Amino acid sequence: WTLHLKNVTVSLSGQYECTFATYPYGTKAAKIQLIVKEEEEQHYLKKVWLNETLEIPCLEDKTSENSSTYPLKWLVDENGRKEELVTKEPSCPAVYRNSSVLYGQRVLLGFNNALKVYPPKITDDGKVFSCHVLYHPERVQKSSTTVRVFGK
Repeated sequence: WTLHLKNVTVSLSGQYECTFATYPYGTKAAKIQLIVKEEEEQHYLKKVWLNETLEIPCLEDKTSENSSTYPLKWLVDENGRKEELVTKEPSCPAVYRNSSVLYGQRVLLGFNNALKVYPPKITDDGKVFSCHVLYHPERVQKSSTTVRVFGK
């Protein structure tokens, strides 16, 4: 028997108990503690010099869960419009969306799904890159990084 919860919110957190009668053994019960967390998005700031490789980690603080076994995508915020740069499905090569005039052939998915941009340009300054990892259809972890580009 399964309890299906829809439109889950933090208010559904708590202890749930399933009780049923059996013959000849009597009543059986099982309890489970449900903790519903709000979606968190971590935000970071990354500084880079012109013509150095910009490398942005995906989910910097999530070393305990291996994100390579889950679908993920990298996006860049272009004036309020999110543009997809790279998507990665488990056990498949990364798919690059080279439609972007600004990023075309400059992006590469690196070790631990880090986004590499080379060379960073002054037009990248202030851009927000975000990594979305789909752990479950209803559980997406996100991290976003604002990039600051400096000239020497």
